[in-house]
Amino acid sequence: MKIFSREQVYEGDRLTAEKQNITSTDLMERAATQIFNWMHMRMQGAQVPVHVFCGIGNNGGDGLVIARHLITHGYNVKTYVVNCSDKRSKDFLINYDRIKNVTKDWPTLLKCEEDFPEIHPDDIIVDAIFGIGLNRPVADWVKALFKHFKTTKAFTLSVDIPSGLSTEKVPEHEDDVVWAGYTLSFASPKLVFFLPETAKYTVQWEVLDIGLDQEFLHTTVTDVELIGKFEVLPIYVPREKFSHKGQFGHSLIIGGSYGKMGAVTLASRGALSAGAGLVSVFTPKCGYNVLQSSFPEAMVFTDINEELITDIKFDIEPTVVGIGVGVGTNTKTLKAFEAFLKQNKAPLVIDADGINILAKKKTLLKLLPENTVLTPHPKELERLIGAWKDDFDKLDKVTAFSKKHKVIVVLKGANTITVLEDKLYVNTTGNPGLSTAGSGDVLTGIITGLISQGYNPLVASIFGVYLHGKSADIAVEDFGYQSLIASHIIDYLGEAYLDLFKQPEEPAQENQEEEPE
Repeated sequence: MKIFSREQVYEGDRLTAEKQNITSTDLMERAATQIFNWMHMRMQGAQVPVHVFCGIGNNGGDGLVIARHLITHGYNVKTYVVNCSDKRSKDFLINYDRIKNVTKDWPTLLKCEEDFPEIHPDDIIVDAIFGIGLNRPVADWVKALFKHFKTTKAFTLSVDIPSGLSTEKVPEHEDDVVWAGYTLSFASPKLVFFLPETAKYTVQWEVLDIGLDQEFLHTTVTDVELIGKFEVLPIYVPREKFSHKGQFGHSLIIGGSYGKMGAVTLASRGALSAGAGLVSVFTPKCGYNVLQSSFPEAMVFTDINEELITDIKFDIEPTVVGIGVGVGTNTKTLKAFEAFLKQNKAPLVIDADGINILAKKKTLLKLLPENTVLTPHPKELERLIGAWKDDFDKLDKVTAFSKKHKVIVVLKGANTITVLEDKLYVNTTGNPGLSTAGSGDVLTGIITGLISQGYNPLVASIFGVYLHGKSADIAVEDFGYQSLIASHIIDYLGEAYLDLFKQPEEPAQENQEEEPE
């Protein structure tokens, strides 16, 4: 799913009005009616008090349309205009006149804190104050209104985006934004719904189709894409009946050190379970018995050193190399890592201490093949690119780093984001159970195993992140968040693959009586 920028949304509105020969007021009516329909289907005429708060711009116009339809359908509605400026948009004024034609209870004008209405926890708040076009500081008394919403504990539904939340920056203070229980977003979700510092402002979100021009939707190229099942299904390459292991590549995992053989074992198992034809491991001597006994499917090469990797030598030509898990940052290991990079010709996936080594000696970045995949957790990323002010600054630094070094960066998190130059791919699978030791090692193995099969590094990263999260989503049903461990992700990877082809279950039909003959 494409995630449109603010400018692209405006252009989509303009093109739609032009091509469909409708006015901006007509498009507003269509969009806001979709929100009313969403509410009407769920409320079914319930008389719970609904408080609709409207700004004086186009988002406020949406709110007035919603309130008008609620009124004409007999709901218990109270409408307010948040008088935060002397300027009113044209479409707001048109819909202000229209709502006055359907009720004698005209919208209440709010100008200060003394005007705030009483709202009970069982009431509903519709937040239509500010939209994506907010470009000025929010007045203190309006911030107080946002805080009033939160204090009431009433369910809050935001129109398009929680009021006060910018699409391009993190709020300075939490009270500057409406905290929504649900946000109904037009045309596409907003990137801020998926970033750690801004996702908290809406518990859930949903996209409503408002009939934007189809050509615009299909041909517009966005900098951000949301990745779910329907985005990865076309990526999947099925296996032919007469295929054999030699067609699916040879993954080499380089890693491990004394006491850290679990990381390399998990990464190796992840690579094979993701579908690599063969998996070999290069590790210190201390890892030989561990791997041969715990993972008999792997072939093992060892360093001459018992506890560390000091000299990387092997007699195979791997399709892809995953390196760094559990390897440590000893000076001897760093030298071995540098020597390996100088002679390596295979695609690379680098994680953990491999990234820490790059951060220690940044000149090594010049030795990375184009489209090398880096999979840092936040602290490893900070060592590599430096500290950042907020999530948007982090994305700016990562995209600049990706462009400069021609690498793919997988930003691990609740919504893992794969970055290649200016393009972001936001993943939708995964859960808090992934906050466990070794889950990142498994991801390294999965991406390595996918590249081994012939997926290009970017596709392998996007697909691998999806499968990793989906496996955890399936496993968590059996183990819960707290008891999910990294091995479970590998164990359920097959089910994640199978899930790609499962059809959505039909809703249960209850209390259905047979028609009389």
